[in-house]
Amino acid sequence: MSLNKVMLIGNVGRDPEIRYIDNSGNAKVASFTLATTERYRDRNGEMKENTEWHNIVAWRNSADIVERFVKKGTQLYIEGRIRTRSWDDQSGNKRYTTEILADNLQLLGRKADNPASQGGYQAQPQGGYGAPAQNSYQQNSYQQHSQPAYQQPVQQPQPAASEDLPEDDLPF
Repeated sequence: MSLNKVMLIGNVGRDPEIRYIDNSGNAKVASFTLATTERYRDRNGEMKENTEWHNIVAWRNSADIVERFVKKGTQLYIEGRIRTRSWDDQSGNKRYTTEILADNLQLLGRKADNPASQGGYQAQPQGGYGAPAQNSYQQNSYQQHSQPAYQQPVQQPQPAASEDLPEDDLPF
């Protein structure tokens, strides 16, 4: 048995690059970098930071989501798997790269912090993306007149404390 699973939370380092594999525009691939930062104290008590950069590749539907919502600085949660591939460069040298193939990605962070949220889209709990959010606090005059006025909740009378219970007979 084997397992190849990666889970990352980090910030996008550059705007994604979107490419189309065929002429129909159906097969799409998005690639971008994601930074994860580890913070720790060294032996002297000083705070240290170690930032790791990951190359992320998203295909098809995930690439559509990346194209629409992900920009530099976006905070993402990514689940995927590690893939190392090789190629020969122009001078004939063998080159290697390690990538994370994204199987699942979710937007994180506050809406105001996400540069991609300027369009008003919200991430759904299942990781999907919905239509622009409606501002529920805005009401037109019809809604203001048709809603019932706020009523103070009725206070229920508290039962009187029984004086015949011994002090050491507490319910807890």
